Amino acid sequence: MTWKERRTVTILLSVAGALFLALLIVFGMIYREGREEALAGKEAEAAGFSGGAVLSDPGAYTALRYYNGSVTLSFALDEKGEWVWADGPDFPLDGGTVASILEVLAALKFQQVLPAGESKAEYGLDTPSATLAATAGTGEQTLAFGKATTDGDSYYMMMNGDESTVYIVADTLVKLMQTPIYDMCLLPELPDLSERNLRAITIQGPVPASESAEENGEDEGEGDPEGLAEEPERPAVTLNARRSGGEDQPALWFEGSDNVTASALLQDLLYDLRTMSMAKCVDYFPSEDAAEICGFQSADAILKVEYAANGAEQTFTLTVGARMPDESGRYVRLEEDGAIYALSTDSIDAVMTISVAGMRGTAQEAAPAENQGEGQE
Repeated sequence: MTWKERRTVTILLSVAGALFLALLIVFGMIYREGREEALAGKEAEAAGFSGGAVLSDPGAYTALRYYNGSVTLSFALDEKGEWVWADGPDFPLDGGTVASILEVLAALKFQQVLPAGESKAEYGLDTPSATLAATAGTGEQTLAFGKATTDGDSYYMMMNGDESTVYIVADTLVKLMQTPIYDMCLLPELPDLSERNLRAITIQGPVPASESAEENGEDEGEGDPEGLAEEPERPAVTLNARRSGGEDQPALWFEGSDNVTASALLQDLLYDLRTMSMAKCVDYFPSEDAAEICGFQSADAILKVEYAANGAEQTFTLTVGARMPDESGRYVRLEEDGAIYALSTDSIDAVMTISVAGMRGTAQEAAPAENQGEGQE
């Protein structure tokens, strides 16, 4: 064989090798695509929806119900296309958590697919730790979660009552389902209480101890079972803003005839009002017992602020209840709002100081007085 013939053979072998490698790559891609389509088909079949269209579109769901191990929560779309809490349609729901659950559900991926064992107890599916049902059109997709895997990052799961197959999925859904309903509450937006808008501030303190005892009746039979007695008058501090140079000028603040503008306590109060916001909703539909536990049978303080908004005089009223058990803040209520919210300690310190010690009391002097008042809760 001449060198030219050998070179020709070498070139042909190289070309054949390249073609074979390309063929292997093409077959690999076809196999992978087919496997992904088969898995997607398995997901769609398990979900009970044709073509998997709903699985890939979280916006197609119209109702959601789940049990998270403690409570069952149900949500539905209203006529405006907004999510509402089925057990409390008037509840100001922030639909973000519901949307997140449905997004995770629509993109659900199986980490493993296992044949079911003889006993569902092996995976904790004999008594599910959590369940979920999502509705789209006339179809309903159901999930039942068993126990966590050994690493704690995933859960065993069955779908649509199919007991022949067990799936392992990430714990993302289960974690989202643990969100308490009151953590989904849209918190009230407080008015702009910047100093330029303020006209007057009144802070009423707790009912004096002696009068409170008389109101409740120290002797047997002296109480007021029908709740008809009027609450004794609370001590109050009223601060008025005076603007001699026009409404846009800085205000001088007076308690009666005393100019308290330079008081550090006043400046703390003005800062708290300007930055005040609710920390969370504690109970949106509180019972009378719940309100009493939170200290609203006889509130520790009442804040009333007169301010200007959109050219009109407005009044903002905040009732302050007991201190929260974790010491992070206090229970509060807004005027004409039965819900109970939490307000952080930093946002209410100045109000509480003034309510028990007045404007002449420093924060250090007021602390014992406030603690004494809290002993009456």
